Amino acid sequence: MKKIILTPILFLLLTSCSQSLFNFTLISTKNIEFNKLSLLEKSDKKTRGEDKASIIVFIPTKNIKIDQAITNTIDGIPGCVALLDGVVYSKYWWIPYIYGEQKFVIEATPLIDPSTKSTTTSYIEYGRVKLDKNGEFKSLESISKDEYVSEKNQIISEGAEIKTIHNTGYN
Repeated sequence: MKKIILTPILFLLLTSCSQSLFNFTLISTKNIEFNKLSLLEKSDKKTRGEDKASIIVFIPTKNIKIDQAITNTIDGIPGCVALLDGVVYSKYWWIPYIYGEQKFVIEATPLIDPSTKSTTTSYIEYGRVKLDKNGEFKSLESISKDEYVSEKNQIISEGAEIKTIHNTGYN
């Protein structure tokens, strides 16, 4: 009986993998103006991006590419032109003949060109948006997670729609 239970579990464990492919100091798929290199700013937060494909039965839905994972990571951050001090991983999992996923994952620090970044694109994990009477944007302020949860619960208990409080991520 133990063999019957243990065999599928071992089979599932043997069908997933994560492997570090390489580390890098500076990488980009964008054109960088090297005469502006001294004006670029290193972000204080790491970021993550990926290029992913599903595996249906045993056929991948697309070919994944490392350069597309790099582009997806850079494009996910306003003003980002390159990535610094990062790692590229290859990951996959598969339930044989049913479904799985394969992906390249990039974890790195963004290098941002402040001249292409708008004033409202800084990273805010939780924020409060204020609108004027006409519904036009007035301001965005960073708030703590506790403030966010408290205000969200207050709005829900009052039966109002949540319009101005949300987890903003990158704007």
